[in-house]
Amino acid sequence: RRLMKFAQIVMGPAGSGKSTYCRSIQEHAVTLKRSIHVVNLDPAAEELGYTASVDVRDLIALDDVMTHLDYGPNGGLVYCMEYLGNHLEWLEEQLGDYDEDYIVFDCPGQIELYSHLPVMRKIIARLQKWNYNICGLYLLDSLTVTDATRFISGVLMCLSAMVHLELPHINVLSKCDLLGDKSLIDKYNNPDMTTIIDELNAKTDKRFRGLNEAMGMLIEEYSMVSFIPLDASNPDTLEVVLQHVDHAIQYGEDMEPKSPKDEDEEKQ
Repeated sequence: RRLMKFAQIVMGPAGSGKSTYCRSIQEHAVTLKRSIHVVNLDPAAEELGYTASVDVRDLIALDDVMTHLDYGPNGGLVYCMEYLGNHLEWLEEQLGDYDEDYIVFDCPGQIELYSHLPVMRKIIARLQKWNYNICGLYLLDSLTVTDATRFISGVLMCLSAMVHLELPHINVLSKCDLLGDKSLIDKYNNPDMTTIIDELNAKTDKRFRGLNEAMGMLIEEYSMVSFIPLDASNPDTLEVVLQHVDHAIQYGEDMEPKSPKDEDEEKQ
């Protein structure tokens, strides 16, 4: 029987708090006495803020691509990711040192990687071939719940990633500690889409009412309007996110339960 491995793919727009989440979950794992390794897949990263067990910049970095190929930032980043996609044996070799561990992949902030470009699907398919159970974690800044227009845009980004990548998928509302009106979290966490669409209609031209209602129906049909609030400095909220991910990827279900005798022997 092959050993099952586990991974999170941490996605979201630039500035949504992905690297902060990775650092916080790495620190939280120490208190839980769990082995969690973070892999940086962002070739444009400057300072990580966490200890990367594997860093894609050792293979290819955005600055080098922009300098030598005269690409802009977005085109250069897509080139880097496609280069990684064509050299996945490098990633397999790097991950080989962490065969029995839980991996968190810190991904770039370009949303087209998760909406229509094929490279992330290719990387995920290879990870699954290497026997990883994977969960997609999509982070959105809590500012997206300050009004209906931002909320709809954010949810559609999440939905696009879920449909494109075809992974167990969890939405996380990050930076909740920075949100002034905490009641907005409850309002938008499991919202009444009729109310949201009414708010949207009030802010847009009458010509867009049909489109607004169609978007609301789409979101409701996919049941995509649930978010887990996250304050990366609060261990309780980190633990809730981790429990949701662990459940989605069945982490721990293949571990043998310990008998009371085993636990007594460990204590001695």
